[in-house]
Amino acid sequence: MPRLLALLLVLTAASRGDASYPAVNQDAGLDAVADDAGGADAGKAAACASTFGSELTAAFGRLDGTVLAVVGPADTQCAMPNSDHLVVQATMHGAAYRMVVNVLSSGADTNVYLAEVDAPLAGGAFEEGWHPGYALDYVSTLGVHSDAFTPYPMAELAALVTDAIELGAPISVYATSSGGSYSHSAHLVHRNDPNADGAIVLRPDTGTPRYLLFRFGDQAF
Repeated sequence: MPRLLALLLVLTAASRGDASYPAVNQDAGLDAVADDAGGADAGKAAACASTFGSELTAAFGRLDGTVLAVVGPADTQCAMPNSDHLVVQATMHGAAYRMVVNVLSSGADTNVYLAEVDAPLAGGAFEEGWHPGYALDYVSTLGVHSDAFTPYPMAELAALVTDAIELGAPISVYATSSGGSYSHSAHLVHRNDPNADGAIVLRPDTGTPRYLLFRFGDQAF
């Protein structure tokens, strides 16, 4: 099984579901055990928050925080469950925030495609907080194209991503927030507009950040 390659409130991409750097690594393996939380490890959702912060503005940006919980798409033990997305809860300035990640597409190809790359953290250095204005583009920033991605069905993808994320570890997520009444959540953690591509970054506070990248079957770049 290819190693997980790179990892989303109301998804604006309704047709998808809910409302020179190093080369991509396609060879390593990553094992995970699927369970009844839509493929994710339900144990990683045990410490999930029921109330959330309000610092996210209406913008594309990068959230730097600490992993609190990972909630699978079929897991209803936590607040605001989502049936076709994986929710990464991260704490920032003493409050929890929801990073909502597509693991199912409503297009003809229901798989979501994953890629992984190690590269420097785009924007400023890791610093706890919400950083609107930081740009990320899979092609121009990371040198990654659509042929580097591998398709996964929802349960398998949810398990892989959940397994890769360590509770209590620093995390960065490039995503879009609607702000306002949704200032607790961000989404579009996948290929989007130029310089506004979503991604999950593991080890963002080290010299070897690892990006988890996502695209849909009809996206070519």
